[in-house]
Amino acid sequence: MVLYELIDYSTLKMIWWLLLGVLLIGFAVTDGFDMGVGTLLPFIAGTDIERRVVINTIGATWEGNQVWFILAGGAIFAAWPPLYAISFSGFYLAMFVVLAAMILRPVAFKYRSKRPDPAWRNAWDWALFTGSFVPALVFGVAVGNVLLGVPYKLDTDLRMTYDGSFFGLFSLFSLLCGLLSVSMLVMHGSVWLVMRASGDIARRARRAGTVAAGFGILLFALGGYLVSTGFVEGFRITSEVNPNMVANPLAKQVVTEGGAWMRNYAAHPILWLAPGIGFLGLVGTLLLLQTRLEMLVFAFSKSAVFGIIATVGVSMFPFILPSSIQPEASLTVWDASSTHRTLFNMLVATAIFLPIILVYTAWVYKVLWGKVDEETIERDNHTAY
Repeated sequence: MVLYELIDYSTLKMIWWLLLGVLLIGFAVTDGFDMGVGTLLPFIAGTDIERRVVINTIGATWEGNQVWFILAGGAIFAAWPPLYAISFSGFYLAMFVVLAAMILRPVAFKYRSKRPDPAWRNAWDWALFTGSFVPALVFGVAVGNVLLGVPYKLDTDLRMTYDGSFFGLFSLFSLLCGLLSVSMLVMHGSVWLVMRASGDIARRARRAGTVAAGFGILLFALGGYLVSTGFVEGFRITSEVNPNMVANPLAKQVVTEGGAWMRNYAAHPILWLAPGIGFLGLVGTLLLLQTRLEMLVFAFSKSAVFGIIATVGVSMFPFILPSSIQPEASLTVWDASSTHRTLFNMLVATAIFLPIILVYTAWVYKVLWGKVDEETIERDNHTAY
């Protein structure tokens, strides 16, 4: 027996679907609070020293947090090549905007305090805001478009044609998803500031986090209502599915219908745990932000991020990129993956290196943990941002 045949092909596809979810959630949980803090920066800190405190709460770890973004992109490229090709081609301008915004973040971190000029520092503060707010919004808008279906089609040789436009991405439902993403990450960033800062900054962060959690609850509930009532049509496979098939998205029949994204919940009621955890995390954060239970609030905030992202995944399964103009060309877990051998080799590498990354990340956070205040900035002025 060949070594990679030790694990069934369909099982490997499921494992990589789960791993992709882990990487996306890992990115949202870690780099998400960085984006939330960056989005809050111009509004939550008034003086220069307060802004330096806010920036230094994430200054030591933001670079490591972005590793999850790179890992997720690499996993999509290696495990789901058609998904990578279609999404990065169709969303090219949106991806460019996200990357341009994210490039501003490291530049802002490094250059902000190079000069004492208030105008200089204020400009970089707004650059840091842009580099945080824009990706948070666009990522949510992208998820909304995936739920609606992306306007692409495949010919018989599986060559893709994209019929959408950049501004066409911003429909009412996708904007709702984008605002939910911003609210979720602003809430997460607020909780982080409550843990890492003190005084007026922490007080303002509690207030901002409470507002963001409230908006998150409303937007998550509204999105669920629109999906469940058929305002947003889902996709359903009507032909027989072979989980062990090689990559060929056209080898199936698909229809669109209202309420299709709710079918998995009817078939497997345990999946209601995903939106349940999302709502519990949002409500728990909202209710506990005014207490001193900072670590518990952070756990609720992370649960909200996990639940909201997991809800999208389990609602769409097995679809990973539906097509709104050629439903049978929609990509699924079963027909858009790499080869059996590739998935197995990647799994072996992941089993070795992912635990190392997790252990190292935990160690870094333990070493660098602690409150950041004005006294800390003044004492470590030569190393602080």
